[in-house]
Amino acid sequence: MDRIKRISAPDKSVYMAAKQRWDSIAKPLGSYGLLEEMIQKIAAVQGTPDVDISTRTAVIMCGDHGVVCEGVTQCGQEVTAECAKAIAEGQSNINSVANAFNVGVIAVDVGIVGDVECVKLVDKKVVRGTRNIAVGSAMTAEQTERSIVVGMDTVKELAESGTKLIITGEMGIGNTTPTAAIASVLLGLPPEKTTGRGAGLSSAGLQKKVGVVRRAIEINQPSADKPFELLQKLGGAEIAAMTGLFLGGAYYRVPVIIDGVISAAAAALACAMNPICSDYMLASHCSGEPAGVGLLAYCGLKSPINAGLRLGEGTGGVLLVPLLDGALALYKNSHKFDDTKIERYVELK
Repeated sequence: MDRIKRISAPDKSVYMAAKQRWDSIAKPLGSYGLLEEMIQKIAAVQGTPDVDISTRTAVIMCGDHGVVCEGVTQCGQEVTAECAKAIAEGQSNINSVANAFNVGVIAVDVGIVGDVECVKLVDKKVVRGTRNIAVGSAMTAEQTERSIVVGMDTVKELAESGTKLIITGEMGIGNTTPTAAIASVLLGLPPEKTTGRGAGLSSAGLQKKVGVVRRAIEINQPSADKPFELLQKLGGAEIAAMTGLFLGGAYYRVPVIIDGVISAAAAALACAMNPICSDYMLASHCSGEPAGVGLLAYCGLKSPINAGLRLGEGTGGVLLVPLLDGALALYKNSHKFDDTKIERYVELK
């Protein structure tokens, strides 16, 4: 955990060098909008304007939640294991989308209740499901720390094997409930403003879920000023591991893409632990869940995709990859003002 304190900012001079390259292209200044800023951000993280995201990996953290017993989901915890196995074996939603954009996928068991018979599922289990947050703390401090370390160590391993870009994802039935609770505390909003229907609750089910979130906050009394404790009390192993992915991305200098609302909650927790982490994050889309906008704003980020996505598994995060590929094609290959008779644009004050 000492690594969190040693995170340093990316190279601002490289960020500006990448901007100069953008401005040399024969087009209106800043006309590729947020995508230009993202390429500059990646350049600063990598320490070179010659951006490389050719090797990219989606990391799907998997874990179960005791709060499922409160009736906040349509299905039971057994679905987590089945979906985790499908992801590991390349048969799930994320695999279909990732394959289209040359993105590798790994699934990590950090907190599934049972044992999953699947050799391709990375076994880094810390806990067999969290406790019910509606009656007490989700995890112990040790479990929380170990889960964060799983995420940070995963980034280290991927960076050493050549991964240049990481996409976060999760699989955990019931995890929109702890996410709503975390968002409520971090954003200072009442539970009804941060709690959504998840995988598809009825109106009555949504009201029950809001009540569970409110009770979890009242019982655990978490503080936005103590993000580690907040994660311990209201989070989950896979949320903590994703928090570790964002912290690890900042420490090992690998840009990390935020997926949906659960991933955004993990990103916000990482920013609360060390605000510099935001410089290493890229927002892909704004989730259709109510807390999506606020959590990205907490991280100081904007998303280029706003399509009401709420599938999870990293499926929204992966959609940023072809946008970045397109932006890089323009950044690297388009004609320059110096090579044409087109007059340079000037920045208006």
